[in-house]
Amino acid sequence: MVIRKISPNLALDHQVSLRRAAGEPIVHLGFGEARLPVFPGLVERLAAGAGRNSYGPVPGHPGVLRAVAGYFARRALPTTEEQVIVAPGSKALLMALQLVVPGDVLLTEPCWVTYAPQALEAGKRVIGVPVPAECGGVPDPDALREAVRAARAEGANPRIVVLTAPDNPTGTTATPDLVRRICAVAEEEDLLLVSDEIYRDLVHDPDFEYLSPAEVAPSRTVVVTGLSKSLALGGWRIGAARFPADEAGLRMRADVASVASEIWSTLAGPMQEVAEYAFDEPAELVARRDADARLHGALARAVQDLVVKAGALSRPPTGGFYVYPDFEPLREQLAHQGVVDGESLQEHLVTHYGVAVLAGVHFGDDPRALRFRAATSVLYGDTPELQHAAMAAEDPTTVPHVAEALAAIELAFTFSKAAVR
Repeated sequence: MVIRKISPNLALDHQVSLRRAAGEPIVHLGFGEARLPVFPGLVERLAAGAGRNSYGPVPGHPGVLRAVAGYFARRALPTTEEQVIVAPGSKALLMALQLVVPGDVLLTEPCWVTYAPQALEAGKRVIGVPVPAECGGVPDPDALREAVRAARAEGANPRIVVLTAPDNPTGTTATPDLVRRICAVAEEEDLLLVSDEIYRDLVHDPDFEYLSPAEVAPSRTVVVTGLSKSLALGGWRIGAARFPADEAGLRMRADVASVASEIWSTLAGPMQEVAEYAFDEPAELVARRDADARLHGALARAVQDLVVKAGALSRPPTGGFYVYPDFEPLREQLAHQGVVDGESLQEHLVTHYGVAVLAGVHFGDDPRALRFRAATSVLYGDTPELQHAAMAAEDPTTVPHVAEALAAIELAFTFSKAAVR
């Protein structure tokens, strides 16, 4: 019997809410939410779409499909309206893909907390593959090839590889060379690549050379995206997917639409109004999104600096709003405080220092590893006023409430016994 639990990131967010309600001061780094005010133009489109109360076509109305196709085309992925579909969040599309595509799933270790549970819900076997030294979100190409062949020798049927760039939880982005090598393995081993690109528009360096696997292996790549992260619309639930243009890809799209018709029917009408405007990428919205990306980069780098200063290890963040430190160099010091693995490290930080993080074990990492994900996007503040202050600052780390939170994080990461409350 499968024992089902609430997703650990959502469960932690609820626990933090309860502790805050009880009066505990918590610096919440455990939940991957782009905590920024909604862009006014998006609010206007939501209000304008309030009267759209009919179901409409399952894949989406023509206007939003045209906009999504244009969004991908501007990213070197020529796309027709027949190749795309919209849904209430990218999670729904990822689950639908698991249901309609046969075969077992290859996931990076670590990876986003939802990928493995979705595969298991679909009755698939999950095969873990380590990531390269330089980044997460993609499997090491040589290890991927070995994992596929070993799994087949054991009677499994590995068919799907999930990639994430930029990555959640590591905050890093795969280089073009890595993407090409993974695509080569996919061609050799006949694998479908599911490229989760929901953080693509939050790459910190605008000059970073981003390469989607759909550019290299178009016939075997499905791209999934959404507006939750890049436009801070997590609660609005707007996702989109692009399928290959060949017969197999269009059949896959039809199968996903079939699942959609039985589960969510279609994306809510008001949200389709929002999605059409957002995926058309008007200049004023792009300017705000790019400014947000710079803000995310500044805070992620600030937290990574504190990690390194404390003596821990961390890959430099390059996209999104995550840092994934490794406190292995401090294992002996932590052991004296009862910290021996990821879960005890997570508990130690929130109990003694009021800093909430999500242990690496929840992302499929080694349970003994002293690693966790820190989501830096919540440092902007809990109110629109505080968030706007962080957004407007030339150096957001100097804004008083941000600086105060960074000081609390620095204290926690030093693991000073004298600071224990």
